Amino acid sequence: MEKNISFKLRYWRQNGPKDKGHFDEREMKDIPGDTSFLEMLDILNEQLVEEGKEPFVFDHDCREGICGMCSLYINGTPHGKTERGATTCQLYMRKFKDGDTITVEPWRSAGFPVIKDCMVDRTAFDKIMQAGGYVTVRTGQPQDANAILIPKQNADEAMDCASCIGCGACVAACKNGSAMLFVSSKVSQLALLPQGRPEAARRAKAMIAKMDELGFGNCTNTRACEAVCPKCESIANIARLNREFIKAKLND
Repeated sequence: MEKNISFKLRYWRQNGPKDKGHFDEREMKDIPGDTSFLEMLDILNEQLVEEGKEPFVFDHDCREGICGMCSLYINGTPHGKTERGATTCQLYMRKFKDGDTITVEPWRSAGFPVIKDCMVDRTAFDKIMQAGGYVTVRTGQPQDANAILIPKQNADEAMDCASCIGCGACVAACKNGSAMLFVSSKVSQLALLPQGRPEAARRAKAMIAKMDELGFGNCTNTRACEAVCPKCESIANIARLNREFIKAKLND
């Protein structure tokens, strides 16, 4: 049986991207340790609604660490990283101590404007994917699964890159607000497979150009993105993206 904890919760309130915003505070009492972080926020909202106050807005969907929507900046770290490889919805209150102060903020990036409170607009990632994160194939009879031979090492690495859930933690952690880890993971998963090679040059240039257009910063290899990624994506992907981009420019 997990023991209950009590703590002070500081949570960000903001009506939109042009609003200044501020922190509200509340003493949370006797929260069970086996409560997830998002369930704790549900309890907060139940209390606010009972008091006739506006509920705190945050984003979530699957609550299984798959969709990447639970994008909260907790105690100065994306997803409240008390351990590697976990999203906010996989964080439990047992990781905090009785009497702690817990601060919850939105992703802070020019590319992710605040919609309300801690919900941000992450359609910038969708636009980057639309710029080149796909392959063009002919329709018709599908090929047999073993018709295209792919070395196991390449297949495994491509699957690792494809595990990126596009949550934006890399952007939130980067001092430059760079989206390079996200873009490089999406480029790498296709660059490692033969199906992605025909459009490789156009893809690298188009996705980087769209990333720059949307206001994301440059990578300076501080590795903050790698440290907070809930899917443990490697900055080796960024090196691969740079190689893909240079080869594309040389072939112009």
